[in-house]
Amino acid sequence: MFAKGQTVIQYMEQLAPKHVAMEGDKIGLQLGSLQKEIQNVLIALDVNEAVADEAIAVSADLIIAHHAIIYRPLANLQSDTPMGKVYEKLIKNDIAVYIAHTNLDVTDGGMNDWMAEALGIESAAPLEDLHTDNLYKLVVFVPKDHHEKVLNAMLEAGAGAIGNYSHCSFNIEGYGTFKPGEDTDPYIGTQGKLEKVEEIRIETIVPQSLRSKVIQAMLKQHPYEEVAYDLYPMELKGRTLGLGRVGKLREPVTLEDFVQRVKERLDVPMVRVVGDLKRPVRKAAVLGGSGGRYWKQAQFRGADVLVTGDVDYHTAQDAWMAGVAIVDPGHNAEKIMKRKVAEWLTEKLHEGKYDTKVHVSAINTEPFVFM
Repeated sequence: MFAKGQTVIQYMEQLAPKHVAMEGDKIGLQLGSLQKEIQNVLIALDVNEAVADEAIAVSADLIIAHHAIIYRPLANLQSDTPMGKVYEKLIKNDIAVYIAHTNLDVTDGGMNDWMAEALGIESAAPLEDLHTDNLYKLVVFVPKDHHEKVLNAMLEAGAGAIGNYSHCSFNIEGYGTFKPGEDTDPYIGTQGKLEKVEEIRIETIVPQSLRSKVIQAMLKQHPYEEVAYDLYPMELKGRTLGLGRVGKLREPVTLEDFVQRVKERLDVPMVRVVGDLKRPVRKAAVLGGSGGRYWKQAQFRGADVLVTGDVDYHTAQDAWMAGVAIVDPGHNAEKIMKRKVAEWLTEKLHEGKYDTKVHVSAINTEPFVFM
């Protein structure tokens, strides 16, 4: 059984919820349709003609990429232009393109966490706060014989996190009443007869980003035909999401040694460096993509070095004079997302017992040649 397009994207949006993306970011479905079965998915950093050819070669029905293929409004769609040829190939071969960009950057367990983990940055926090996850109180009433199943499903889906504590809930025994009407198929009771059932009221905390996932997990395990549950917005705020990550290294290293770590672990042939190579690095910040303008935030958070791409000359001069080191591995360092997203989707599809295959693009979309 192959997953429907919407199912694949629901899994993707569990990892990178759309509501955490920066305002105006071009994310979501950009080309094609998701109203079809997906036999093969290709994960890519960018979508150019070589990637389109690769998608055709692996019989991909869907490409999930990090960078948008339609970033500015199109004045026309001419097939004799470079990108026009790409669009034409994708459309003719019925290949949809879905983009996860800043939502993948800022989410927990996303791009910047992957980069921070690769570089040995521990207890990483956002470099700049962008979004605080709203919290909800979820209350559901469950018959006693299904209490553990429903509770565990909700908690495993991410409910019940309070600070550094997980699986938090409150459970109260009581009685529920209901009378099944016509055209019902009740789990307990008979049509037209008032029932009084021992039930347990489960209360737990659910962040907005996981709300849909938790409710779906609860409904899947709940035996009732019509599930009674309530969802209340809370004044208490949840985790803060943001751009980049900053944290301490396990042991101090010289900037020179840290540069070698960046090259090896982000798999880049060359980097540009600002700063004294002999200086110690105890705390580091990383921001995938073009993040040179965030060097002041890195300085404010106490970072000795900022790892980010596309740093311009004058920004480098300003950081240099302020004593902030910069390592620029280029924008293409974000290619780390290809394998990580593929692993995430493969696991989710396996859990759902789908035969849909996920492929990692082998195309290097780095436009620069290093000489």
